[in-house]
Amino acid sequence: MRSGLVKQTVAGLRMVLLMTVLLGIAYPLVVWGIGQVPGLSAQANGSIVTVDGKPVGSSLIGLNPVAKDPNRDPYFHTRPSATASDFSATDNTKLGLADNDAATSAPSNLSADNPVLVAQVKARKEAVAEREGVSVDQVPADAVTASASGLDPAISPAYAQLQINRVARVTGLSVDQVAKIVADNTSGRGAGFLGEPTVNVLALNLAVQAAEH
Repeated sequence: MRSGLVKQTVAGLRMVLLMTVLLGIAYPLVVWGIGQVPGLSAQANGSIVTVDGKPVGSSLIGLNPVAKDPNRDPYFHTRPSATASDFSATDNTKLGLADNDAATSAPSNLSADNPVLVAQVKARKEAVAEREGVSVDQVPADAVTASASGLDPAISPAYAQLQINRVARVTGLSVDQVAKIVADNTSGRGAGFLGEPTVNVLALNLAVQAAEH
């Protein structure tokens, strides 16, 4: 009986060792190696965007840059976010339009008919309209509603176009220059028919900065 127990123990230990090598070492290395294949490495490593060799963000994560002086705001803005420093799910005066936290992904978990969310959307429309110098009815839906992740990297072409005049005025670029930057960074529908066109905010702001110099 004892010899049988020893044999079973040894066999079990061998299986644990084999599975550890296969699934704990070999498999992760194979997956990592595939991820480093040209054409896949950027996505596998976080889709990091670099400028002059320095990482400035990820094309998959939306950061909302907020100017210290609202009257001198040269940035394109992302959607509102539940990760923003000024957001609260219980206070309808906390709108989620400030700088957000790229290390945290979270929705507000407020239902469409929640009175806090309804009031926040109304207040966001007014705030965005004032910032862009337009009427409230010109503000598109994605300018006042957050994504499920709170870190949506893209906005609609309509929201990007709404911000063109302000960005041009503050940066000193012409409206046509900024409009071309928006057009150049607008992605069409996937496969030509899936989803809606989008504009990556990080790419927009980097292009604007490059055009200023």
